[in-house]
Amino acid sequence: MTRRLPWGAMARMTGRRALFAAPVLLLVTFGVFAVAAASPFDPVKAYTGAAGLTASQENLDQLRANLGADQPFTTRWWHWLTSAVTGDLGDSTVMRRPVADVIAERIGWSSLLAVTAFALAILLGTALGVLAARRRGGLFDRCATAAAYTLEAAPAFWLGLLAIWLFALKLGVLPPGGLTDTGGDTVTAGQVARHLVLPAAVLGVSQLPWFFLYVRQGVADALDEDHVRGARARGLRERTVLGRHALRSGMLPMLTLVGSRVPELITGALLVETVFSWPGIAAATVQAAVSVDFPLLAALTVLATAAVLLGNLLSDLLYGLADPRVGFDG
Repeated sequence: MTRRLPWGAMARMTGRRALFAAPVLLLVTFGVFAVAAASPFDPVKAYTGAAGLTASQENLDQLRANLGADQPFTTRWWHWLTSAVTGDLGDSTVMRRPVADVIAERIGWSSLLAVTAFALAILLGTALGVLAARRRGGLFDRCATAAAYTLEAAPAFWLGLLAIWLFALKLGVLPPGGLTDTGGDTVTAGQVARHLVLPAAVLGVSQLPWFFLYVRQGVADALDEDHVRGARARGLRERTVLGRHALRSGMLPMLTLVGSRVPELITGALLVETVFSWPGIAAATVQAAVSVDFPLLAALTVLATAAVLLGNLLSDLLYGLADPRVGFDG
């Protein structure tokens, strides 16, 4: 008998989370403008670049008025918010383009990198965790656990630089960065795939230790449960015991990581995209922050916050589906 999915309960949880997300996003955008206003960086100087060094003060003041940088940050925030509600995210002062165009151009590449890295971390972390839990205390378990704790302490940018040095400079088997080969006129799937390998692997490996450790502990605990011992006593194959019994119970704690690792994934993506010159959203965030690009910075921060909220919602939905005892009351 197949289990019917509780669509109604899932929809109610999603609705409650959506109502909660609205004031959160509102406060986040206000905080972005407040922090940017307190920043020592001058958006007018960032906008003019070298030309601002020779420009007259009158011209700089006029440009400041044109950009709205002479207004209080509350006024700039309210103007941005009311325009954003209608779909107008403003113009990026550093990229000289509409913010919506900047995001539309880059979000696909960031999504490709993040999804590939997250899938790698989950699949590889789960597989290694099951293997380590199967012989807890053995040689593989000790080596894998030690490597996981080491990777936890390794910054993503350091892993990226190490990967470039080894695979691009020393071995020459993978490109060091970018989206396509140098001098390429068109973006091809083959080039993108080759250039994706290193940044996705680095970002995935930086997230892998947590999934490995959670699965290892969860499966190890599940192997000591009565129903798993009973399955072994009935003479079931080890693969069946691990896959159908131990892994199902051991995966429950790991599901909570899906949401909690999203902020770390975004932070790691910011560093990895910068190191590998990947043309994604995270790289644009760095430029927006350094240049105090209010419209772009606010839009990207809202996007990152929404991703975190969606990640937590997905984690809770998956946990509720995996364990009906939990329900969807959150």
